[in-house]
Amino acid sequence: MPLSTLVRVAGRRWTVEETFQSGKGLAGLDEHQVRRWTSWHRWVTLAMLAHAFLAAATAAERAQDPAPDGLIPLTCNEIQRLFTTLVVRPVLDVAHRLHWSIWRRRHQARARASHYHRQATLQP
Repeated sequence: MPLSTLVRVAGRRWTVEETFQSGKGLAGLDEHQVRRWTSWHRWVTLAMLAHAFLAAATAAERAQDPAPDGLIPLTCNEIQRLFTTLVVRPVLDVAHRLHWSIWRRRHQARARASHYHRQATLQP
């Protein structure tokens, strides 16, 4: 096998692992107690559908509305938080929740910029 093929395959495996970890954290893929195959199959299907919804919503949001200056683009984690707060368990103060989301994204953008700046200064 050529080295380029091995690197490509290793990169694909990393993508699969990252997606699996994301599914466990965001959609509760690992929260089922297996007793029967049918219940496990239903749970995994539902969790994967929820993760696909978050990924599609993230991709659609990024394609339609690029992030304003000073904010990171919406992530699957942030869409999950907003969905839970605004749809699953609606709160009375929606404006506060949306403001909190913008604050968190702005803070993350500043942290990322600072990290990249620091990394650039450490490079020879």
